[in-house]
Amino acid sequence: MITISNGTVLFGPDLIAKNTNILIDNGRIIEISNDVVEGEIIDATDCIVCPSFLNAHTHIGDSIIKDIGDGKSIDEIVKPPNGLKHLELEKSSDKDLIDSMKETMWNMLETGTTHFIDYREGGLKGVNLLKKAAKDIPINPIILGRDDSFYDEDPNLSKVKIAIKKILKVSDGIAPSGFGEISDEVAFLIVSECKKKGKLSSIHAGEYEALQKDSLNNTGKTEIQKAVEAGFNQIVHITSPLNDDLDLISKNNKNVVLCPRSNGAFSVGIPPLMEIFKKGIKPLIGTDNIMINSPNIFRELEYTLKIMKAFYKEYIAPKDILKMATTNVCIAGSLNNNIDLDNNLNYGDNSNKEKIMAKNDFKTKINKLTIEKDNFAQLFIVKKLSKNPYLSLINRSETKDIICVMNKDKLVCYN
Repeated sequence: MITISNGTVLFGPDLIAKNTNILIDNGRIIEISNDVVEGEIIDATDCIVCPSFLNAHTHIGDSIIKDIGDGKSIDEIVKPPNGLKHLELEKSSDKDLIDSMKETMWNMLETGTTHFIDYREGGLKGVNLLKKAAKDIPINPIILGRDDSFYDEDPNLSKVKIAIKKILKVSDGIAPSGFGEISDEVAFLIVSECKKKGKLSSIHAGEYEALQKDSLNNTGKTEIQKAVEAGFNQIVHITSPLNDDLDLISKNNKNVVLCPRSNGAFSVGIPPLMEIFKKGIKPLIGTDNIMINSPNIFRELEYTLKIMKAFYKEYIAPKDILKMATTNVCIAGSLNNNIDLDNNLNYGDNSNKEKIMAKNDFKTKINKLTIEKDNFAQLFIVKKLSKNPYLSLINRSETKDIICVMNKDKLVCYN
């Protein structure tokens, strides 16, 4: 047993700050009380105990090419299959890729991130390389694969379906790049196969205005509208929503991931955060490509809070920004509904359904990033550097201030 004592605990889905102790046994929170003191004691006096971070959108494969492509356009850098990033990845050795991904995962862990959702390039091999890299690191990658067959001008749907099925056997879902690279038929096939397996389907959409206008001109629909209608669980970026895009997302309970630093780095705009909040959408946050950003969520939160306040010229509560990396995942659309697992799917018999749910239970894997009794202990302890615990984290915390990170029964101490 472990007791974390005398810390300022950010408790429950609303991150309520309270001074209390936490008793942990076999990686699970047994009790939260001022009175409990058992087992090994971790003194958290003058510290904050925060739910660990979910980095909801990464591409850690490009850790190997940090800061390449500065000054080039977003399409030149990342558009598959011939973007600078993809060409460089193809030239990289497996060992170099694995070593660079390991370094990035340790960097994430050092800054309080225990879970990340990765858009993994390289098909089946790419997924397996990331799994191999993460094997001995106390971090949880949620790996979404993709295959080059998705991007053919005239895709062979049978070939695409085979690739999807193979990837789904070893991954947590599928994530193509965007509608500028895939056909509607490929999109619907991805969503359909993911639903059958109870896994996550995700796509970039509305990353910048030109993409949205091209989609409207060519199809009569925005990229975001197409993503919602295709049935993707999670939509990344939505930097430039048009028409009733945000209403569609809200009404259809879709997960949204914002990547403000990435949008800034690529000069594509600022996500409409206040409008997103007003629609009742609870966004997640991600650092996106490692080639352009560090995976440090503290940096992402500080940038987001300040750039949004500057843009909107009004107050934004730091707690609401912190929730984007922590407890919003507990109420985020499809992630909280077991990836549509209960929506009239044909499993054959109940035992088959139970097997699928046990294998792909995202509620267990990432939806318990709250400090509450009976939840897994997925948290970190960091020095409290100001009286406001939320701004202390967002505005002050550095890697050197992390005391330890706990992910279930794994404890990594730094100070």
